[in-house]
Amino acid sequence: MTEAGTAAGSATTALPEPVRQRVLALAAQALGQLPATDIPAPLRRFASFAPAKRAKLSASVLGPILATDEHFRRLIAFEVRREQPELGDAIAEGVPVPAAEPVEAAALAYLLRPDDWEERVLAAAQVQPETPAVDDHVVSRLTDQLDQARTETRQVRERLREQVTELKAENVTLRRKLNEARQRITGLQSDLEQRTIEATTADERVAAARAEVEREVRKLRARVTELEAVEHAARRTAGQEREMASTRTRLLLDTLVEAAGGLRRELALPPGGELRPADTVAGVEPSASPVGRTAPDDDPALFDELLALPQVHLIVDGYNVTKTVWPNSPLHSQRQRLVTALGALVAQRRVEVTVVFDGAELSGPVQLTPPRGVRVRFSPAGVIADEVIRQLVRAEPAGRPIVVVSSDREVAESIIQLGARALSAVSLIARIARP
Repeated sequence: MTEAGTAAGSATTALPEPVRQRVLALAAQALGQLPATDIPAPLRRFASFAPAKRAKLSASVLGPILATDEHFRRLIAFEVRREQPELGDAIAEGVPVPAAEPVEAAALAYLLRPDDWEERVLAAAQVQPETPAVDDHVVSRLTDQLDQARTETRQVRERLREQVTELKAENVTLRRKLNEARQRITGLQSDLEQRTIEATTADERVAAARAEVEREVRKLRARVTELEAVEHAARRTAGQEREMASTRTRLLLDTLVEAAGGLRRELALPPGGELRPADTVAGVEPSASPVGRTAPDDDPALFDELLALPQVHLIVDGYNVTKTVWPNSPLHSQRQRLVTALGALVAQRRVEVTVVFDGAELSGPVQLTPPRGVRVRFSPAGVIADEVIRQLVRAEPAGRPIVVVSSDREVAESIIQLGARALSAVSLIARIARP
């Protein structure tokens, strides 16, 4: 250590407490004005503090550095002299300043180091501080206030400590929950990725299955077309056989008729004339009916005439009728009401009745108990009720009277071509509404 450093160190240790406090306050104030490169490393973390906080926290480090680092002391002295130019210039030039405070002058002299700086420090040490008069009552009151403030401070500190403890515990709980949530999120993300992969694979399998089903459907359609052709040929053959049977029956009837005529001739029975026993009863004869049927298709009388035909088969387009008369009712209610009404009709006329419902609107098995004599059919998957009606008409032998009830024009035209009679849904509704 140099002589100047030794002297500075001894002087620092001998500084009166007021002078030392003022030196540290001035140095801490000037420390915030220095560039970071000029501040010693131990003091750099205090440079950004407020001046009062800087002077309090850096006192244990700032004092020794001022005593040992001559360059740093000069930088601090330069900043202090710039803040107090008049007093600083006077002290630096050794000019007495009677009006200056001894402690302030000694602190500036310690930093500026004029030739008489030690004398100024000693002079400040010899100055006795004025002792103010003490009022015991005021002191007692202030002491009580101080004790009360300390008690309140202690209570506040305890409350704050309890709050800090609670916050720490809550923080631990929140951190644990956060970790658990993160783990769950990680697990869910992994599960989502796995399910995404599975969904992609399932989509691929579904696409492959759909393609296979489409190929099978095409094959089945081709097979159905082939079977329809076979069925048509079989029907044609069956029709020929029935025609041959009819021919044989006609020949037999002709034989019987000729035999009866021969028997009449052999018995010499007179031939029958135009007069019959009922013709002998007097009465007014009705006018001749017009040729052909002029009543509309929805005439209930025409419906009764058709039902009076021998061995007539009544085929009903179910939903076409129910949605005409009960459009707002549930489907199961529509079905039950229709088959119940048709059961009453069968009981009256003893006709064969078949009701066809579209099965495409069904989501599962149907619970339905039709009355005796009413046959109920639902179209299979992929087949509409209209096609089932056509199949029922085709299944009947040629010449049997068939009546189809449907307001669907396409259905009516197609079954007419097949030899059946078409009536509108209104005609059936009018008939079943009649007692």
